[in-house]
Amino acid sequence: MAKHFLTLLDLEKDEAKRLIQRAIELKKMLREGTPHEFLKHKTLAMIFDKSSTRTRVSFETGMVQFGGHAIFLSPRDTQLGRGEPIEDSARVLSRMVDMIMIRTFEHEKIEKFAEYSQVPVINALTDMYHPCQLLADVQTYVEHRGSIEGKKIAWIGDGNNMCHSYINAARQFDFKLHIAAPAGYEPDAQIMAAAGDCVSFTNDPKEAAEQADLIVTDVWASMGQEEEQREREASFDGFQVNQTLMAGAKQDALFMHCLPAHRGEEVTAEVIDGPQSVVWDEAENRLHSQKALLELLHNSR
Repeated sequence: MAKHFLTLLDLEKDEAKRLIQRAIELKKMLREGTPHEFLKHKTLAMIFDKSSTRTRVSFETGMVQFGGHAIFLSPRDTQLGRGEPIEDSARVLSRMVDMIMIRTFEHEKIEKFAEYSQVPVINALTDMYHPCQLLADVQTYVEHRGSIEGKKIAWIGDGNNMCHSYINAARQFDFKLHIAAPAGYEPDAQIMAAAGDCVSFTNDPKEAAEQADLIVTDVWASMGQEEEQREREASFDGFQVNQTLMAGAKQDALFMHCLPAHRGEEVTAEVIDGPQSVVWDEAENRLHSQKALLELLHNSR
């Protein structure tokens, strides 16, 4: 039976921690020019219902570096976009490729695809979760500050798919997540309840950020929510990550953002382009952490 990666909880705790260390090793191998074609002649199918820059480039480049190949499939390129049942597409594609990556809207769609796939399925983003980004974020923190276990992480902003994945990450990597979101934009109550005392919630961003080791945010209006932009700007007034908010965190606190960022909205240019920001390392680490994930899933077959 294929091992899938639909949320961070699909990994065992020790497995998740080993994956982060493997990502750091693979990054070092690449920079030293050490050959590592561990997926030679293997093929990854990449299905995109949602557009992307970082996701496509990181997965495609990762497969090339591993000696494999990646096939990009947009809605125009697949029968999924013409109404073929998801289970039929999963049955057919999984007989032709070694792994399948999907970036889509409804999380139920990727769950059904995985149910009928003979090969590992990777969630490259759904409306509910973005687990690949969290692998990169944890790797980045470990590289800069060492173990993330027991640290205070502040999530400032929308209780969205990134927030849900941070909740799961708190469970997997044993850190304390403090979420600050405006009323009406809270994360899913069931996801939060399942995390127990790993997670706390407030409507006050200053409270969440106080003495934090890491502050993270995301855009106020995600893909597909553009028509809500003005309404959300009003709701998120006071939730901008700026120097005042960062000053309440620990002196050596880091700042992360999954990108793309809107300077002057959810974060100021002073913060995202400042010395505490590690967003460019974070973005690069999508490549390395996903390579570690691809290797793990392939070897688990």
